[in-house]
Amino acid sequence: MQEISTVRTFLETQGINLLRGILVLVVGFFLIHWILKLLSKNDKYVHIEPTLKGFLDNLIRIGLYIVVILTAANVMGIPMTSIVTLVASAGVAVSLALQGALSNLVGGLMLLLLKPIAVNEYVKAGDTEGTVKKVGAFYTELATPDNRFISVPNSTLTNTAIINFTRLGTRRLDVVFGVNYQSDIDHVKRVLMEVVGRCSGILPDPAPVVLLTECGDSALKFTIRVWTDDYWTANFFLLEEGKKALDQAGISIAYPQLDVHLKQE
Repeated sequence: MQEISTVRTFLETQGINLLRGILVLVVGFFLIHWILKLLSKNDKYVHIEPTLKGFLDNLIRIGLYIVVILTAANVMGIPMTSIVTLVASAGVAVSLALQGALSNLVGGLMLLLLKPIAVNEYVKAGDTEGTVKKVGAFYTELATPDNRFISVPNSTLTNTAIINFTRLGTRRLDVVFGVNYQSDIDHVKRVLMEVVGRCSGILPDPAPVVLLTECGDSALKFTIRVWTDDYWTANFFLLEEGKKALDQAGISIAYPQLDVHLKQE
């Protein structure tokens, strides 16, 4: 009978606190969903720069979950001083266990403040490249040209040289052709410049040029150098039409060759 009385007393005291805590969690999670949905419909919030918005979404969500969980713990009768003490005592272990996550969080802040990348820009960091879709609190999401999804830790981006192909708007394009040594230099330049004149997306300033850039072991290397705002379209056009134009002009594309001289004793 004493055991039943003890259980009844526990349920009457701590059981009620437990139910209150669960109720706080349920209501809190619902409110978080409602607040985030409300923010997504707010005109001022929607028009925030996409990179900053993605970071704030993650930060607000994490912050609200922490507040709800701590509030539920307090309602359950767990003293806040005990929670603070527990967190403080476990701080070293947690920081060691989550040092990667903390590094990513700091990296996200650095990306947000320094802005080396932004949403919809095409970037390359190390061996990874793609279009930036979202800069989150811990990871940055990229989409490759062949539609592969890449999630890159923010700390990796802040510790790696980033090549931003989009930021300046235009790019210089160099297309190289190697022709045989018997070719007339001026004739090759004229043929390739005619191809440049038919290519759309080439900017008039700086003016496009065709240059003899190298006298190689087996070929004369000519470079079509242009500035464009449509890099890949211009690149493929110049490669294909340049080859056709050289063939029609009777100019041979060079290939590696080796002259062997036999010495007779």
